[in-house]
Amino acid sequence: MNVYKEIFEVIKARKAAYEAGTAEENSYTAYLFSKGVDKICKKVGEEATETVIAAKNGDNDELMNEINDLLYHVMVLAANQGLDWDQVEAVLAERNNVSGNLKTFHQVDKNS
Repeated sequence: MNVYKEIFEVIKARKAAYEAGTAEENSYTAYLFSKGVDKICKKVGEEATETVIAAKNGDNDELMNEINDLLYHVMVLAANQGLDWDQVEAVLAERNNVSGNLKTFHQVDKNS
């Protein structure tokens, strides 16, 4: 089992404990579940911004920490929405097998 799956299993266990009313009092993960999707999405957004700032600042030590914070919060969001990490990885694996998938974008004239 890889580290992401291990962490996701802990997150799912914390969700189950929260739903059963047996969550540890100091569990940040259970706290996020108690606040719901809006709070979880807010944290994902905050961590994404902090990741970008760390990258722009050229601070790779901070960047590694922020990437992990972002991934953790994305995992909480996935669990909250009823996804399993295997589903997320399956999409990534499928995309990895596709070559030449650069999307073509067109400009839209907003004045017309």
